[in-house]
Amino acid sequence: MKLKTIKITPIAFRDPPLLNAAGIHEPFALRTIIELESDNGTIGLGETYGDAPVIELLEALRPALAGLDPFDLNGLRTRVRAVVSSTRISGNTEYLLAPGTDPKKNLQKLYSALEVALLDMQARYLGIPLVTLLGGAVRDAVPFSAYLFFKYARHIDTGPDYPDDPWGEAVTAEQLVAQAATMIGRYGFQSIKLKGGVLEPDVEVECIEALRSRFPDMPLRIDPNGNWSLQTALDMGKKLDGHLEYYEDPSPTMEDMAELHRATGLPLATNMVVTDLEQFRKNVHVNGAQIILSDHHYWGGLRDTQLLARMCEVFGLGLSMHSNSHLGISLMAMTHLAASVPTLSYACDTHYPWLADDEELLVGGRIPFENGAVRISDAPGLGVEIDQDVLARLHRQYQTCGIRTRDDSAQMRKYQPDWSGKPPRF
Repeated sequence: MKLKTIKITPIAFRDPPLLNAAGIHEPFALRTIIELESDNGTIGLGETYGDAPVIELLEALRPALAGLDPFDLNGLRTRVRAVVSSTRISGNTEYLLAPGTDPKKNLQKLYSALEVALLDMQARYLGIPLVTLLGGAVRDAVPFSAYLFFKYARHIDTGPDYPDDPWGEAVTAEQLVAQAATMIGRYGFQSIKLKGGVLEPDVEVECIEALRSRFPDMPLRIDPNGNWSLQTALDMGKKLDGHLEYYEDPSPTMEDMAELHRATGLPLATNMVVTDLEQFRKNVHVNGAQIILSDHHYWGGLRDTQLLARMCEVFGLGLSMHSNSHLGISLMAMTHLAASVPTLSYACDTHYPWLADDEELLVGGRIPFENGAVRISDAPGLGVEIDQDVLARLHRQYQTCGIRTRDDSAQMRKYQPDWSGKPPRF
């Protein structure tokens, strides 16, 4: 069996005006859909970032993939490394927070995107769920957390054809609690995460307290995305003590995190200061974060994330999953991976509830949550198929949306011209 067809389709889907430490989400989020087909007709699906540099690299890699044995993942890594090292990228980004837009991670990003698609193809060829290739499922359903955002009611620069955002504004504690109640009522989530680093820190602490009052038994997390200084993180940590399941990336450096943990004893989680094995080794030495939030999109794929899970087990660290704006192919890749990891410590993050119903490109529509969890089926591979009509529509949307690289800071400057986004702001 050899790779015969490699189809790479950039897409754009509507994204609500969600606020974060870097600014605000643009009206459209970008992704790339990968469809592989072998010479015997077996397919494999993948989903990854849609920023211009990633698409350039995938297009440069396409000729090197023809004829690859889908089971030759070492061969894939060799080909990806050669293309990444020899390809000069024209695009760049100002986005400050996402390891997925870090050019130093181009090898991991490209390898992961193709590894998922090849593992999907392998599992389909063998007639087994992808999780079986990863060692088998240790859980039938993977729990996810309600991911709350401060947000505006509507985007500032969209035309009359852009639909209204059904979630509405959330810039007060009352509005945020209502957002949580809707999300939990709709999907059954059993834990809550708040994307912080947006409003004054005392206001965000009041929001956590309001959530604790409304949902007294729910594990709570807050993620200021490194937008609080060490002193602010210390001050807020004292107020948050007793409320949090964990405290995620309150300050921008590993050294700040280590000092914060020494001073407060609060469990700290990160997807910002530990994003590769070199940082992992340093973190073990300084004890900056006690919980690692993995993300197969930039950690180098499903198997490399399993290796990360074993490393966390060796050093006694907790483990969960980070999320970015995504569709169902990525959600199912996350779910199969999480189902295979015995030491998964916490419910995973996901932006999936923010996806509009009509913009999921899978046959059958949105993937359902049952009591806040996604269930693994017996279907081969990832267990999903692409609706080609929706894929074509989302590709046309990409062609006309005018966005080629995510830049939350530039979008925020449309609201606040003096916005810089450089952390820490508080």
